[in-house]
Amino acid sequence: MQALLSVKPGGPETLELTTLPDPVPEAGEIVVRVRAAGVNFPDTLMIRDLYQIKPPRPFAPGGEIAGEVLSVGAGVADYTPGDRVLALTGHGGFATQLALKSEIAVKIPDAMPFEEAACFIFTYGTSYYALKDRAQLQPGETLLVLGAAGGVGSAAIELAKAMGARVIAAVSSKDKARFCKEIGADDTLIYPPELDREAQKALSAEIKSRAGADGVDVIYDAVGGDYAEPALRSMAWGGRYLVVGFPAGIPSIPLNLTLLKGCQIVGVFWGASVLCDPKGHARNMTDLFRLYDAGKITPRISAQLPLARASDALGMLDRREALGKVVVTMEDV
Repeated sequence: MQALLSVKPGGPETLELTTLPDPVPEAGEIVVRVRAAGVNFPDTLMIRDLYQIKPPRPFAPGGEIAGEVLSVGAGVADYTPGDRVLALTGHGGFATQLALKSEIAVKIPDAMPFEEAACFIFTYGTSYYALKDRAQLQPGETLLVLGAAGGVGSAAIELAKAMGARVIAAVSSKDKARFCKEIGADDTLIYPPELDREAQKALSAEIKSRAGADGVDVIYDAVGGDYAEPALRSMAWGGRYLVVGFPAGIPSIPLNLTLLKGCQIVGVFWGASVLCDPKGHARNMTDLFRLYDAGKITPRISAQLPLARASDALGMLDRREALGKVVVTMEDV
């Protein structure tokens, strides 16, 4: 088997394509022939030792995969060779084969392409948990999505529209705004690459002008940094501010705003929620497959790269060039 390994802390250029022995399943495990692996922002942090989870080196990044079961270990009764599965693995996905605990695998429909399956669970799982469980988004409410053209942001647009909300997509370029419109956003706005105090005030005023007199009911913040405060200032009374990610840095929020707005700041740590509430996660996955089957959500894949170029895929996320999802495929390995 081949794997793209992180052998030392650093950027995508530090990863090394390596040949390793094929894995053998232990008791309770399955070995999956990986066909595709989704690329996510935590992958770019993990290889730099900047993520809350730090696997021992060497390790392959890649937290979600899809493929076929090759073999099963002792005690595994739910899977047989040939079954088509996806799995949220945390890491290890940038490899042609992967051994994993059978309970983290999920069977996928025969009609679901491996590329879409590998881009399904992380973004839709995060955004559905955020909007449904943490924000309790209601039909007719207004949602602002910061970083709306990325993987979790684009998933949030689709899910919010399926839930009956109005969506304002905030992005950094015209191309990204066009993309968000294509996948269902009702309105878009473009924010500058950097914000001083005056630019923050202007951004808040622009959000308010798009949201209407009452303001934004729910904010999905996958950006952080200097964009957080102006977004919060645009919030409606009783609104919910979802803290999803910090590619622009961890913001400092004046807490008096939560008092003035009567609003909540709500953390979204989907990975921990899966462990703390596996039954709730299972219910959400059932809902998501139902929405997929109904054609209401479809992973928006903007780029597919082979395993040998997975470093380039990570670089696209580093530079915030990706629209929707980027996927690594193993067909040429």
